[in-house]
Order: sequence, then C-alpha cells, then structure tokens
Amino acid sequence: MLETVPSTPTISSSHLPVLSPGIATLPRPTPLLRRFPGPIPSKMADALPEHPPKVPIPMSDDRIWIDGCFDFTHHGHAGAMLQAKQLGKYLVVGVHSDEEILENKGPTVMNIKERMAAVTACKWTDLPVPGAPYVTSPEWMDLYGTRYVVHGDDVTTDSSGEDCYRIVKAAGRFKVVKRTPGISTTDLVGRMLLCTKTHHIRDLGKLLLNQTSEEGREFLERTKMYASNSFGVVGEGSTVYDFVTEQPGGKCVPVVSGIGAKPGQRIVYVDGGFDLFSSGHIEFLRRVVEKEREEGHKDIYVVAGVHDDRTINYWKGLNYPIMNMFERGLCVLQCRYINSVILTAPFSPTKEFLETLPTGVPSVVYHGPTTFMPGDEDPYEEAKEMGIFQEIGNHEFAGVNAGEIMGRILKQRELYEERQRRKGVKIESEMQMVN
Repeated sequence: MLETVPSTPTISSSHLPVLSPGIATLPRPTPLLRRFPGPIPSKMADALPEHPPKVPIPMSDDRIWIDGCFDFTHHGHAGAMLQAKQLGKYLVVGVHSDEEILENKGPTVMNIKERMAAVTACKWTDLPVPGAPYVTSPEWMDLYGTRYVVHGDDVTTDSSGEDCYRIVKAAGRFKVVKRTPGISTTDLVGRMLLCTKTHHIRDLGKLLLNQTSEEGREFLERTKMYASNSFGVVGEGSTVYDFVTEQPGGKCVPVVSGIGAKPGQRIVYVDGGFDLFSSGHIEFLRRVVEKEREEGHKDIYVVAGVHDDRTINYWKGLNYPIMNMFERGLCVLQCRYINSVILTAPFSPTKEFLETLPTGVPSVVYHGPTTFMPGDEDPYEEAKEMGIFQEIGNHEFAGVNAGEIMGRILKQRELYEERQRRKGVKIESEMQMVN
C-alpha cells in the first residue's frame, strides 16, 4: 500500500534557525565505508562537511527519509527500511535522541550510540542521522535532500497525542508502507516482563520448506525479502539454508537462492543465537570483517549460523530466546556484514559440518569473547583442532547481549511497565486516528 499527496517542496537556508540549538552539538556521522569496512554491496554516502549541513543537499525523489527510535532494533524496523529503500535509491535514516524518546514515549532500553550502531549495520541504510526530531520536520528533510518520508500504516503520536507526521502529511511529503505484523519493541518488552515462551518455533525449517501452510508461505516470502541485496532486489542478495539433521551428519538444504561464494573466495564462518540482535552482535560481526581486511583478506564471504529456539532455551533456560529463530534469522539477514545464513545451525560446528558447507569450507571460524557454556564443554573444540578458530576480543559493546538487555528492563521494571501501560493507551488512541 502506498499513499502520497503530490507536492513541490522547496529548500531554503532560512529553515536552519528553527532547528533545535542542541542539534549542533551532536556527533557528525562518519561515512559508513570508513566506520564499518567490509563487504558492503552498495556505494556509501559521501562525507558530510558538518552535521547538520549548513547548505542543504540537493533535493531528489530518489533520496528517501525514514526516522524512528530503533530501540533494540528488530526485523520490523528493518522491514520498514527495506520498503523505504525500494521506493528510492538512497535511504537517510533519522534516529531520535534518548531525551526526546523519554519525553514522548518512555525510557529507551538502548542508548543513542547502541541504536545508531544497529541502524548503521542495516544493509539498506545509506546515511544514519542522529538527533532527528520526534515530530518529523520538513526542515530536516530539506537539509538532507529528501523529498519524502516513509512510515508504516500505523499512527505514531507525540507526548501531546498528536500525529508525529502531521506536518509532512500536510505538505504532501509522506508515503505509507505496510507495517510488519506481530513484532514491535513493545511486544519484545512484554515477552521479557511476562517471561512467556509462546513465541518459540519448534521447527522453522519445516515451515519454510513445506509450503502447505499459509504461515509457511508467508515466512518464506519474508525471508526472501530480507535476503535481498542493498537495493532491495530479491534473488541478488544473501543465500539462506536450513540445516536438517534427519540424516546422519545432517545436511544444509537450500531455502533462498542468492549470490554464492566465488571460486577461491575466502569463507568466514560465525555462529550464535543472535538474540535481540544487539550492538554486541553487530560490533562482533563488524570486527570480524575489519580483522579480515586488516590481514589482507578483502574478498571474503561471511556465513552466519543461527541456533534454533530449543537449543538456546536448553543452554540459557528461562524464556530465552526472546526472539524466535525466524525473527533472529531476519535480523541477521538484514545485516550488511553477512553474505549467507544457515538456520538451525549446530551448536557445535564440527569438522564434518564445516567441511560440507554448501558455501565452501571455511578458512576461519570466529567467536566472540562471551560464552554461556557450563563445565568443560567446548563447542569449538573441532574447529580449534582444525587450526581455523579465532576469537574476537573484548570491545565497547561486548557485554550488550539478550541477558544484559533483559537485566536493564527488569532493573527498571516499574518504569517499563508504565511505558507498556502508556503505550497501550496510545495504541487505542492511534487506532481511532487510523479508523
């Protein structure tokens, strides 16, 4: 679904004085190609001389604006960015400040730095912009040369209960895309507070490969979309497999076709639960690519194995994972540092598994600095025996994982429960505005 009201917006430097004085103190985003070196399939933005720019970037219909909180970014956020990118060629993503979100919605779980890392890692993002106003401003859109803003087919309101997009709608600069059903930051917080497990999926592979159910067909279609390339072109992006263990040794079965590894290309394997796909996971993946490039391996093919819900729950207990494997798989697929995803990947990547990967035998297997393995068991024992195991050491976001995020919420349970209550009231009001 797409709605737009024709308009011819103008660009004027006179817009600048109305911007918040605090905006000038925000850090200027470094070009993605420099911040996050790696197998980025699309050309990144040129460096901005300052942030915000004093001279507006030339306006273009192909430059699209999207904004939001992006609090512990999930596949719903990514889906909106994908659809926005498909409406143009260059996507500018505005990220609201912690302070504005607190005023209009409630406390954030992730701070601005963590949320910016998540937005920057999305392969459909061309330029992330911190400190975007909560009520979308045509002046900001003008500065970044974006004629239209894109948002889902729901209504988002500010602290006064008014539509955050009322100004751009009146200006005819608003486009609507379908909101991703069944997922939101509010939903995820609810799972943590209520400690539910009803979201877990028993066998995602069967759903994806056996196209007899409507749910399975929907899951496969969405997987194909998220496997698209940086321009949102389906079939020209990531490959997806499901590891089936019905046969001795197991086998990787194709789910989505895409761009495979080239002959002689260096294969890099990583794996994990990737629950809530936080800045900890993102920084780990970024550093994997960075380390490879520093060692002279510029042409690499990164394969990410994603563990199923049952495996994660066995080792971590409670109601982990907070995101089910379908949701986690989509989060990994939207990441610009990944070329291929293997769903239901074994918890321990054995020699047999690694040597039979359809993408080719890995030259290296990476793992991060954290582990939740009890006792003396080492899931990477065989990779170490093969001499291909390497570890990425501690980094700024090393401790930011699903457990840390849940801890933040439980530590301030009353605040987040109030946020949930307020959100429920806002949803009722917003639904009335839609209807």
